[in-house]
Amino acid sequence: MKFRCIIVDDEQTARNILKKYICDVSNLELIAEFKNALEVLDYLQNNPVDLIFLDIEMPKLSGLNLAKIIENRVKIVFTTAHREFALEGFELSAVDYLLKPFSFDRFLKAIHKITPQFSNIIGSPAAVDHIFIKSDKKMVKINFSELLYIEGLSNYVKIHTIEDTLVVYEKMSDLILRLPSQSFMRIHKSYIVNTEKIKTYTKEYVEIKKMHIPISLTYKNTLLSFLSGS
Repeated sequence: MKFRCIIVDDEQTARNILKKYICDVSNLELIAEFKNALEVLDYLQNNPVDLIFLDIEMPKLSGLNLAKIIENRVKIVFTTAHREFALEGFELSAVDYLLKPFSFDRFLKAIHKITPQFSNIIGSPAAVDHIFIKSDKKMVKINFSELLYIEGLSNYVKIHTIEDTLVVYEKMSDLILRLPSQSFMRIHKSYIVNTEKIKTYTKEYVEIKKMHIPISLTYKNTLLSFLSGS
């Protein structure tokens, strides 16, 4: 199966880089590219598209506004030079957020979030089972298997593990990019959870270690679909 992709970016250099990356992945097929988001609306009416690589800052119609118009009909990977747009991008249920300039390895990580079938692509980054987080002037190893959930506190996050809780200077939007998407999901603007640690759930919350963690409307459908296996 090939994913039909389009590129929407007003910068020629950015489009050229994406075209090369897409061509280097056998499961992707580039079917069109556009300089502005307005042209895409007409194209989507008559052409099936699986994935959009979408720049955020563009004239007339921004990438964020285009995403709001098409809602969840097409998977979106945002591309931009501005980190401050990351949170809004994820709140629109984007697959990923690529901060320009991004490497081919980082591009592949975004593709891996769409479907596990890309995990065996030659050149894919090796799987890891941990990250290191700076805390109290030292780097602390956090094993994914021990990470329960993460709580956002403005520019800080509280990392809850089986044995400990760390409060570190980190943004949720940056941290989610470092976690394996097959196990970790954002379910609220203030919470990322390890789905393997969920004991019970309702439409309003998930339970991890007797903690009831709320589910926001933005992430509800994606999470409940994942948990139900549909």
